[in-house]
Formats: sequence, C-alpha cells, structure tokens
Amino acid sequence: MSDDLLKTKLFVPRLRPLLVPRPRLFQKLNRSVQQNCKLILVSAPAGFGKTTLVSDWIAAWQRASESQAKAVHQIAWLSLDARDNDFVRFLTYIIAAIQTFAPAFGAKVTAMLQSPQLPSMESLLTMLLNEIATVQHQFILVLDDYHLIDEPGIDEAVAFVLAHMPPQMVLVITTREEPNLPLPRFRVRGQLAELRTQELRFTLSEATQFLNQVMGFDLSAAEIAALDSRTEGWIAGLQIAALALQGQSSISGRDGTADFIQAFSGSHRFVMDYLVSEILQQQPEPVRSFLLQTAVLERLGGSLCDAVTGGKDSQEMLQSLDHHNLFLISLDGDRKWYRYHHLFADVLQKILMKEQPELVSRLHQRASQWYEQNELYEDAIRHALIAKDFAQVANLAELAWQAMDRSFHLAVWLRWVKKLPEALIRTRPVLCTQYAEALSNVSDLETSELRLRHAEQLLNASDSSLIEMVVIDEQQFRSLPAKIALVRAGNAQISGNIQDTKKYSQLALKLTPEADTFGRAQAIIQLGFTNWMSGDLEAARQSFADWIERMQQLGNSVFALASSFALADILIEQGQLREAIRAYQQALHDVAEDEPDVQRIISIQYLGLTMLYHELGDRESASRYLQKSRAFADKNTLINWPYRWRVAQARLKESAGELGAALHLLDEASRVYVINAVPDIRPVEALKVNLFVKQGRLDKAMAWVHNRQISANDEVSYLHEFELITLARVLMAGYENGRKESALVTAMDLLARLLTAAEAGGRMRNVLQILILQAIAQQLNGDLTLALRSLERALRLGAGEGYVGIFVDEGVAMGQLLREAAVRQIMPDYTGKLLAAFAAKEQDSQGKPFLPESLPQPLIEPLTQRELDVLRLLKSELSGPEIARELVVALSTVRTHTKSIYSKLNVNNRRTAVKRAEELHLI
Repeated sequence: MSDDLLKTKLFVPRLRPLLVPRPRLFQKLNRSVQQNCKLILVSAPAGFGKTTLVSDWIAAWQRASESQAKAVHQIAWLSLDARDNDFVRFLTYIIAAIQTFAPAFGAKVTAMLQSPQLPSMESLLTMLLNEIATVQHQFILVLDDYHLIDEPGIDEAVAFVLAHMPPQMVLVITTREEPNLPLPRFRVRGQLAELRTQELRFTLSEATQFLNQVMGFDLSAAEIAALDSRTEGWIAGLQIAALALQGQSSISGRDGTADFIQAFSGSHRFVMDYLVSEILQQQPEPVRSFLLQTAVLERLGGSLCDAVTGGKDSQEMLQSLDHHNLFLISLDGDRKWYRYHHLFADVLQKILMKEQPELVSRLHQRASQWYEQNELYEDAIRHALIAKDFAQVANLAELAWQAMDRSFHLAVWLRWVKKLPEALIRTRPVLCTQYAEALSNVSDLETSELRLRHAEQLLNASDSSLIEMVVIDEQQFRSLPAKIALVRAGNAQISGNIQDTKKYSQLALKLTPEADTFGRAQAIIQLGFTNWMSGDLEAARQSFADWIERMQQLGNSVFALASSFALADILIEQGQLREAIRAYQQALHDVAEDEPDVQRIISIQYLGLTMLYHELGDRESASRYLQKSRAFADKNTLINWPYRWRVAQARLKESAGELGAALHLLDEASRVYVINAVPDIRPVEALKVNLFVKQGRLDKAMAWVHNRQISANDEVSYLHEFELITLARVLMAGYENGRKESALVTAMDLLARLLTAAEAGGRMRNVLQILILQAIAQQLNGDLTLALRSLERALRLGAGEGYVGIFVDEGVAMGQLLREAAVRQIMPDYTGKLLAAFAAKEQDSQGKPFLPESLPQPLIEPLTQRELDVLRLLKSELSGPEIARELVVALSTVRTHTKSIYSKLNVNNRRTAVKRAEELHLI
C-alpha cells in the first residue's frame, strides 16, 4: 500500500462502548449477505446512524462468526470524502481498502493508474474485476458517505463493477442521497437490499434505551414518546437533544427538563440550528472558539489544530471533546486523529462563516502551512486553493514537482495547476516548464509547447526589471534551458518525429553541465530511446550502458536495475542472448532483493531471464526464473509491466501449442498497453496475425493486411520491420492455401529486401528469423538445395548463441528441413540438439507442459448467468432446438447467446467453446 494514501480512511470507525443494539437491522443485513445480494444500500439523511449501524453490524457479525468457528467475510472499508471525486484517486483507495486483508492485491492496476497515459476506465475496471475474481476470501467492501461523490464517471464505474462483480464480493454503500446507479435493475433481479430512512429511525424502544441507559436520564415514557415524536426517530436529533437536555437539567432541574421537552419542536433544520446553538452557548469560550476554528479541517490532530488555532494544548482539547461526546469520531486506535460528525461540522462552518467570515481564509492558510511543513503537499494545496491563496498553490506545486514526477502523480499535480490564474503562471518559468512536461505526459503537445515558449520568454527577456518573474526552486531554474530541450525531445518522440527528438536530446546534453551527472544522464537516456526508435541499436546500447554506469556511480542501483530490461531488449535485437543474460544478472547482483524499491521492479528482470532461457531451450532455468518473476509480479509498478507479462505468457502458450490461450493473452496485452518511451517494435496485432497463420485462419490474417494497408512494396524501416516479416508469413500461407505462385514470389522478394536491411542495421535476431522464413519459402517453392543453403546460414548464426525456440516454434516445415540437414551432416551437433528439442515438444503436446501453467485467466467480459446455462448445455449432445426447449426460450435466443459466448471466449465453434470453457473452469 502506498505511503501517499491516508490510511485512516481505510479503518472501520471505532465504536463507542455504549450503543443501542439493533438486532432487527442486523438480521436484515445478515440475510442480504446470505442471499448473495450484490449491493446493500443504506440510504437516509444526515444523522440517521448509517455509519454506526454498518460498523456495529460488522463487529457483531465477526464476533458471532468467531464464536461459532465459522469462516468470516473479510472487510474492506473506505471512508469517502470530496477529494475522491477523481477516478484515479477513487480506484487507488478501493485497491488500498482490499489490500488491508489481501496485501498483494491490485499492483497491476495501481501501476496502470500511475502511468502518464491512463488506459480507458473500462480497461482498468476489467483488470480490477479480473483480479477480484482471484481473491481467495469472500469479502464485503463498504463505501461510506457515497453522497460526497458527484462525479458521473465514478457512478458509471461503480455501476460497471456491480454489473460484472464476482460472487465472492458484496458492496455496501452508505449515503445521504439516492446514488446515480441502476437500482431498479438490481432490485428486479433480487440483487439489492435496502435500508432506508423509515427502517433506520429509532423505534420508541430504541429511543428509550438511548435516552435512559446510554445517556443516563430518567425520563418518563410520556417524555420519551414526546421527544421521539418530535424528532421522528432521527438519531442525531435525539443525540443533540440529549446533549442540550444535559445542560438544561443542570441549570433548571426537573421542571426545566419538562419545559424543554414541551418546547422542543420544528423541522430537522430548525431543531438542529436550535440545539447546536444551545450546545455551543453552554461551552466555555475556549472550547467554542476551538470548535469553530477547527471546523475548516477534515481531520483533526493535535499539532495541526495547534497550528490553525495558535494554541498549545489541542491534543488535550480533542481528548476532552471525545470524552464529552461532542460529535467527535476517532480515526485510529491510538486516538491521535479525529474528525467531527459531518452534520456537526457543517453547522460549525456555517456559524464560523456568519460570525467571523474574515477569519476563514486565514485558518485555511494556516492549515496549508502546517501541511507544507509536514510535506503533505496535496492537503497543503487543497487548503491554499480554498483560501484562494494562489501564490501559495503555485509555490507548493513548484516544490512538489520532483517528488510527484518520480512517484507518477503528475495527473494530480496537473489538476492543481490548471486552477491557477493564467497571469500568475506566466510569471513563473520553472512552473511553466513543469506544466509543459505534465501536459506532454498526457499528450497535450500543443499546449505543452505553448508553456515552453512562455518559460523561454521569461528567460530571454532583455530587461528583467520590466517583467515580474518568480522562482521558488532555484536549482530547477538553473537547469531550465536543458529541461526545456528535454521536454521538446519528448514531445517530438510522441509525435514520431525522430529528427527533432535527436536534435533536442543532443541540445539538452549540450546545455547540461558536466557536474550535473543526473541531468546529463537524463539527456543520454533520452538520446538512447531516440536511437533505439530509429534502429541505431549500437548507439542505443551504448547510451543505456552509459546511463546504467552513471546510476551505479551515483549509488542509484534501483534506477540501474529498472533500466536493465531496456539494455537487454536491445542486446536481444542484436542477437546477443548471452550478453542480455549477463546484463540482467549484473543488475540483479547489485541490489538486495528484500528492498521494497527493488521488489517493485525485479519481476521484469526475472521475466526477461525466463524468456531468454526459454529461447535457449533450458527448461529448468526458465521454470525457475518464471516462478521468481511470478512471486514479485503483483508488486511491480513499472508502466509497461502488465503488457510485458501478458506478451511473455502468450509466447509461452504459443510454444506449448495453446494458440487460443495465447491469443486471449495478447488481447489482454492490447488492452493494458500504454504508450511509453520503449519502441513498440512487435505490435500486438502483428503478433496475433502470426498466431492466426498457425491456426490456419487466413481470413483473419488477410483482414489485418487490409486494415493495416501494408504492402510488400513498403519501405523497410526498423519500426515497420516486424510487420513486414509478418506480411511475408501471410503471403506464404496464402500460397500454401491457394497455390498462387505470385504470392510466394512476392514473399521471397520481400524477405530478400528485409534481410539486406536487417543485416545493415545489425539486427541479428531479425536476420535469423528472415533466414528461417527464407528456407521455408524456398522449400515451398520446391528448391530444397537453396532452402538448405539458407537454413545452414541460419544454423551458423544461431549456433553461436544457442537459439532453440526460434527454430522449434516454426513447426513441421522446419522439422522436415532439419531432418534433411541432419542427413546431409550440416552442422550435425547443433542440428541434433534442435531435433531433440522438436522431440521434446512433441512429447509435451501429449500431456507434459513445458512450463508451469500460469493462473487461470478470468474472462475480460464475464458470461452472464443465462450464457453459462447455454454453455453447459452446449457440452451435451443436445441440438440447438433441444437446448431451446430445455431452457424454455426461442431458438433465436439460444443462437444469440451462443454467438455472444463465442465472441467472449474468442472461439468460432461449439467444440472449441466447450474446450475453452473447461480450461477456464467455467463448466
């Protein structure tokens, strides 16, 4: 769980020792869980005890379950506030709540939430639901105070979760207002349980117990009935009345109590106004002043309250208020942090604004300063914004930049700065440049460039005395020219403008002083990504090697570790498998595996080693590193980790002959892909086309060719190279299926051009792949002599590094060629090794998996209950009309459900659908 989160939001509110038992409501809540309701809605106006009821129910239910030695639902609690109207923050806290009982939960989604370019809401929620489906425990997620959410996108997200929620989860929502959710749908389906105002009201019996036992009065039945009638069972009204009555009794005795009860009347609003006024008037002036001044705070702690009020005994004051039940709610077990009852806080704020409006801004400014001193910038900026102290907001944003950049929180930072007046931003060159980089991260390149120009105008002003310029972070100000160049390089790279990317990267390097090791390293690594994108692999390799060396010199072994996968990727492209293994192992050697920062990265290195040893045919090592990678997978926060994990898993499935599962994983990879600095040299769609060819689904492959508008006459470039290799495969498959000689000739001509380009660029992995395809194409053309000549070149290239997988995964055609090579004694040792790998794979296909199976993958779009019913009958021998009669539906309905099942399972026939469903344990 991130240290940036406020953990007290995740605590079930602490209960007071004396509460009125509410068994009638507990029974309804228990039945709702037992009957598998998806949503329990507790909805009523303020002061009806919604949070207290749910907290008490959870505590009572857990005690009963423990006493009966039965399994108990785990509890995830989230107390919402107005700041949670940000989708990223909302989802981050949901994950954190579940992590209170499942610490490894949600790492993949969290990594995506921290990425500069956020995936779609549906993609993120799909990932979340898929992970919930793997949670071992049944659990209840409580969203307390949901009425504070007014963002429609979050309502849509909650509705989506409810529609697709796995059975082990129950959602409880407490709210003052009707939530904007499709409640009628769930109500009709029997998936909604509701506790409304009428049920939450205190009964006369409960009011009696509250007033005479909890509060300690000795009221008559008639007096209690009068109060209950006037408050209409409103719990907060009774509580406020009781507090006021305590003061009245101490002054006027029994007669005063009777008079008070007789005079007590009016609507809730007037009752509240009257009683709170009575309570405040009876407090000593220091207490009253403290209550009003601290009403601006969402959470109350001793040091914070001291800063806001100017006092020195706030912690003692808070403990005293808690002791006297003055609407203070403890947020932790140590009773260090509290909050006011929301209703009470609202009234205090109204009174403060009425009596001392000029003080409100100063109180928020003091709170902001305290949060700044404690490096809690988000809260500091929130209070500064309320105070409309925009200069303070700008100062804080400038100071917070580096930490928030390195922790992937720039989206939050960007929302702050967008609220600042334009004139203020234009006076701050550092802030303008930071703003430009944040905009670049969300691909708003036009506005990013505009902000860079604003910064340059301030830097280039000929007469600084004529302009107002404000700088808070002097160190960043000194490096602005280089920083501006770096941001422009990043913008150019996002635009695909390699020439400008190189130009500005080199400029940034030139402008960065030699003494600024980290700044120069940033420019070097930007240049490295640029060289990589343009296909200059040797220059890119050197840039990454220099970056890693500089990070090690600076003692930043974690940055070096994080970069090792990029260096290894480049070495693999150069055909240097052994060097790639050494790069990973060296990076791992320099770090301690038990360090938290290392654990958030290390799975990607272990996965890289898995795939390298898989290519080398070393099953034992590949299996060992895969297990290590999986052990740390949920902790990884790198942007591209979810994508790389799925692509690697798809590669393993392909090698095992499970092409359908591999396609499913590639579909998932496509959904979680986030554009980043690493060049996308093997696009997912092209990887899928290779699988379509293996499946014989030439129509799918040709559809990709048409949609991609790719041609054998296209210019060969590094970023386009793999797609052209894939096109050659499609053409060869077309020849095999239609015996069109022109397709094979076109493929062979294309492969010849590709080979020349790959050799010139030192891209030996692609050279090897092209030679293999040339050999197969020449074999298809009936020229075995030429095919064996190409194969021998491939064997000589592959033998030095020990390639295995790239040959074996070509299947039958390559197996036949290798047998011909063995007969002719072409590199007999290496050929024998590859043929042995073919034999082992054939044995695996008859029951022995190559590597341990990854965890079953839940469907991205789950099947409905009716679709599951149809699916189970598809496994039988029943015909379509017989299935319709069995389910008492029309045949057209069965066909509609069957079509949907095929789409969701990514299959095209009944037999494959049943097989896929069995793999996923759906039937």
